[in-house]
Amino acid sequence: MLQQLQTGTEKRRRALSLAFASTQDHIRAAQALRYRVFAEEMGARLNAKEPGLDQDLFDAYCEHLLVLDDETGEVVGTYRILPPHQARKLGSYYSDTEFDLTRLQHLRNQFVEVGRSCVHPDYRTGATIALLWSGLAEYMHRHGYQYLIGCASMSLADGGHHAASLYRKLAETAMSPVEWRVFPRCPLPLAALDQKTPVEVPPLIKGYLRAGALICGEPAWDPDFNTADLFVLLPMQKIDARYARHFIR
Repeated sequence: MLQQLQTGTEKRRRALSLAFASTQDHIRAAQALRYRVFAEEMGARLNAKEPGLDQDLFDAYCEHLLVLDDETGEVVGTYRILPPHQARKLGSYYSDTEFDLTRLQHLRNQFVEVGRSCVHPDYRTGATIALLWSGLAEYMHRHGYQYLIGCASMSLADGGHHAASLYRKLAETAMSPVEWRVFPRCPLPLAALDQKTPVEVPPLIKGYLRAGALICGEPAWDPDFNTADLFVLLPMQKIDARYARHFIR
């Protein structure tokens, strides 16, 4: 069963629905989409219990936001959401595995962590992303949480030069105050990389920054996904007014 939130229109004139999963079948469908994108498309090394599914210990504690094709019922987009009370039960946010969050300790009770965001290749348009973002915004607004956090990934396909250059570019305009800095447990070796490669900011990171998010320190290296990850923090009280009007009803 699904909690219906909103409908939209996708390319090929397909109607889409935004929902939270409340059955194991829909969670498994989201995990299958994640496996397709992260393992088959991006080459991540996933140590799941079941073949073809991206599963980890955080899934059971998260809410799973889904975009579904109304015609086929297929899950075509997903985010997982870890609220603070569930993180306390688990003892950790996912971000804690990649970063030392000590300086943010006083904010933890207001953190909502998002992650494992992905969209089916046939549905990678603004409509699908807009639905996911509207769901996140409504969730934050409805529960009154103040901070959205997560790890934003950068490709290491070229050995890390692109990621190092992108970090340096973002650090010039989007760095958090020093009291909100985090520290990677496995740092990307920036000093050994070319940090002057011309780069374009990926759409997802660009969307976070336009909404008002901040980069909170140097990137971590995730060896399983072979990505460089940035810790991103979005204070809801500082969200850009255009995004608030568009996503929060």
